[in-house]
Amino acid sequence: MRLFSTIILLATSLLIGSGAIPGQARASAADRFFTTSDGVRLHYVDIGSSPKGAPVLVFVPGWTMPGWIFQPQMTNFARRYRVVVLDPRGQGSSDVAASGYTYDRRGEDIAELVRTLSAQRVVLIGWSLGVLDSLAYVHAHGDAALAGLVLIDNSVGEDPPPQPSRQPYHKAPRQTHEAFMAGFVRSMFKRPQPPGYLAQLTAASLRTPEPAANALLGYTVPRTYWKEALYATAKPVLYVVRPGFAGQAGNLAAHHPAAETLVIPDIGHALFVDDAPRFNAVLQSFLSRRVGG
Repeated sequence: MRLFSTIILLATSLLIGSGAIPGQARASAADRFFTTSDGVRLHYVDIGSSPKGAPVLVFVPGWTMPGWIFQPQMTNFARRYRVVVLDPRGQGSSDVAASGYTYDRRGEDIAELVRTLSAQRVVLIGWSLGVLDSLAYVHAHGDAALAGLVLIDNSVGEDPPPQPSRQPYHKAPRQTHEAFMAGFVRSMFKRPQPPGYLAQLTAASLRTPEPAANALLGYTVPRTYWKEALYATAKPVLYVVRPGFAGQAGNLAAHHPAAETLVIPDIGHALFVDDAPRFNAVLQSFLSRRVGG
């Protein structure tokens, strides 16, 4: 097990950091950092290059997750786009900041990343908590820098409200934070994942201190905040979810003129890993049909 985990870690590091990605992405893969306006050093991976007029794809991961969870998308899309994957504060290789684990600060972090990239057109792709962080960015900064918005498997403030989870995000009595996070990571997948991969993800999730992780689950705005942000944009929107959010997807498709939705059954929360080929095909179709360039 320990050897397999080491192999997975080495393979991922080589893929992201040394150019084991085919085509034009090979020469341009890089680990980069920028410092936020409140003095926090954030990490992002910058891979590939976009042809003139094509958008930059910016991925934002979910609660406590490292950006490298988007490895299947980095490998695929860096062949034809510039792909940027953020490690939010307290996650991945970014600083574990003393503060800033709030929706407005995390939205500002995305805004400062977008400015750092000097990109003309950005497709912002948020998953799980990254959906809310992306909508916080739109709420505060508008959509002028966006060519599109992709939101993966979280509530967007539409009706109906999500049902309470059968596995709420809190520890059982006497359960350690480490055991809870290991269970959470396993629960993100419907399809079997290698034990070493799950162990590596769990270790990455534990880099976020427990108080910061708890703070990230306490965004204190009403549900309408997220809906207002989403309906404020006229840019193309793709909403990809599991059946638990099917009602929100139906209402969004019916009432937002720029939105299209897809409900994927029998798949885990990390659906872009569970069925990477299908997710990548859906995203590429959206980019080709709705975003262009």
